Amino acid sequence: MSMTVPGYSPSFKKPAETLRLRRKRPRNPVDPGTGAAVSPADPAELGPRRAALAAGLRLRPFPATGSRSGGAAAASLRRNPFARLDNTPRPAVGPEPVTDPAWPPASPLRDTFLDFHQENNVTWKKGFSERTTVKQLSMTPHQQHSKYDIPSSESEFPVDWSIKTRLLFTSSQSFTWADHLKAQEEAQGFVQHCRATEVHLPENIQDPRLSTELRCAFQQSLIYWLHPFLPWLQLFPRIGADRKIAGKTSPWSNDEGLQQILMSEWSISFTSLYNLLKTKLCPYFYVCTYQFTVLFRAAGLAGNDIITAILSPTTRGLREAMKNEGIEFSLPLIKENGQRKQKVSETSLHVAESECKTEPEDDEDEEESFSWLEEMGVQHKIKKPDISLKLRKEKNEVQMDHRPESIVLVKGINTFTLLNFLINCKSLVATSGPQAGLPPTLLSPIAFRGATMQMLKARTVNVKTPVYTGYKDQFSLEITGPIMPHSLHSLTMLLKSAQKGSFSAGLYTHEPTSIFNTCTQMEKISNKDVLEKELANCGLHLKTLSQLTQLPILGKSSLRFMEMDNYACNWKS
Repeated sequence: MSMTVPGYSPSFKKPAETLRLRRKRPRNPVDPGTGAAVSPADPAELGPRRAALAAGLRLRPFPATGSRSGGAAAASLRRNPFARLDNTPRPAVGPEPVTDPAWPPASPLRDTFLDFHQENNVTWKKGFSERTTVKQLSMTPHQQHSKYDIPSSESEFPVDWSIKTRLLFTSSQSFTWADHLKAQEEAQGFVQHCRATEVHLPENIQDPRLSTELRCAFQQSLIYWLHPFLPWLQLFPRIGADRKIAGKTSPWSNDEGLQQILMSEWSISFTSLYNLLKTKLCPYFYVCTYQFTVLFRAAGLAGNDIITAILSPTTRGLREAMKNEGIEFSLPLIKENGQRKQKVSETSLHVAESECKTEPEDDEDEEESFSWLEEMGVQHKIKKPDISLKLRKEKNEVQMDHRPESIVLVKGINTFTLLNFLINCKSLVATSGPQAGLPPTLLSPIAFRGATMQMLKARTVNVKTPVYTGYKDQFSLEITGPIMPHSLHSLTMLLKSAQKGSFSAGLYTHEPTSIFNTCTQMEKISNKDVLEKELANCGLHLKTLSQLTQLPILGKSSLRFMEMDNYACNWKS
């Protein structure tokens, strides 16, 4: 049934002939179809509706008015979709959502960092790209809390021996004081670093933009030392960096003479660093190869009273080569009876023997191969070698490769043997691929022979983030580069004074180094105070040094999020 109604278009292909605004009148007419009170309209508009009703067509009612309940019902039917970004209706009456009392009030950027990098197993994944912008982070939906959700009322966070690749500090107060340092402030920061000047800032700086002392200390905290330095190559991280280095100029890859020169200079720098470490003038340093990373720590750090070195990840071939060189080492994550730690050879033998008891041997070929001993009558004088035990031992050692359990701990004088082993180890340098012939990267907080002074990159970003009442300014400071433990602590001390004790931070970790937070202390230190005094000349702030002497408590994980609220620190790993 089709019927032409003047001024009405049921298919909405043509607009009405006349469009008029509905105005509020003291008395509202009644819709002929529904009987509800409607806003007044002109007779020219009501005429086509009555004609359409008579034809049996369904009409859309006028918006109801007059009462509060009717207005609320109409608002729920037709609301402005652009009123809020999340496109959900705002409750009419009621307080704002209440956050968890055990945790400080949530900020728009805090929820972003709660659960990225949750997994601490062998398979390392990234929840966010390292180049994620602040705008994208603020729009990321809330996720579950990490299993290491440890709120704390203390002003310090635990020591983290992993290397960070990016820090993203956010605050409700501006970071403009960190922008555009003057030439004099930059030079003063370099001098303070080279002279190991200890800067003491007030707890609360009223105007950070006018504080020259703060800006110089910020410049000082961004400095680190690197060898080798090739401006066109990114030399950290080295594990999994083939894609970034591929296609770059590498004249040494096919030149053995140039490779020998590079390795000779690298050996001199490596030896220089170790000598500084042995004399407690260098607190720690990293050796980053294309397959594994080594952390050397001076006596007194991480609860050890002697020099320690940690390698991760390792393989059976590397461990066998170290054993052949006479290097004594242990696997800290492999324990016997849950308490006593075993050497690598003893542990593997124990596991193989336990499996051997549960699985009896029935290899007839093996029995026949030694039948000639019985014919000679000397079968009791010669011990038959257990081949299956050896095979099981090798199998268990191979299963640990590239896993957290493969971390190797070297202590005391064996670290010097490890130094010579690494210098002469041919597998330390790649023989093919983009990193072929390129020596490992040395990272240190202090200067050493052949090192190049480098700066962490810092930039500030200001964005507007959505809140319940609209938008608010959110300020952020992004730090990128190889961020070592001392830099992380120095930066947080500065921001505590500059941001009046309130800020949050997302920390992005180079995952192969998270395992360095494993506790390696064998026994309690009796002369801790003496060791700390001997390390006082290592070039670090005394508060930073005090943190590095603490026992690591993070285990296989690392810091992922940190929030400072009224000078009280809360952190997640």
